[in-house]
Amino acid sequence: MTITVLPIAEPEIKPADPLVKVMNDQLVVLARELQDLHLKDLELMEPLFEDIVIYIGYNSKQGVRWKIVNDVPESAIAEVARQCDKLGYVRWKTATLNAFNRE
Repeated sequence: MTITVLPIAEPEIKPADPLVKVMNDQLVVLARELQDLHLKDLELMEPLFEDIVIYIGYNSKQGVRWKIVNDVPESAIAEVARQCDKLGYVRWKTATLNAFNRE
């Protein structure tokens, strides 16, 4: 299974806002870690030819949230949820992003 974690960065309100830049940079690091470390075992999950695409971003309380944005098996959803729960990430509950899974 191919895993892709995409950071959904906050738009910069002011070009010189250092907090937004730091948060966006941190989100890129968190996405890479989630993809390359925490979800590494999903690469061996059947079917191997499937893709899983996950968005991560910040919620209004500056917590990290996640959402699977394509149709994947329930076992993959459960594993992503388990790993994200361990990291303290919350499920993305808004319908503003296009999502094709059965949530």
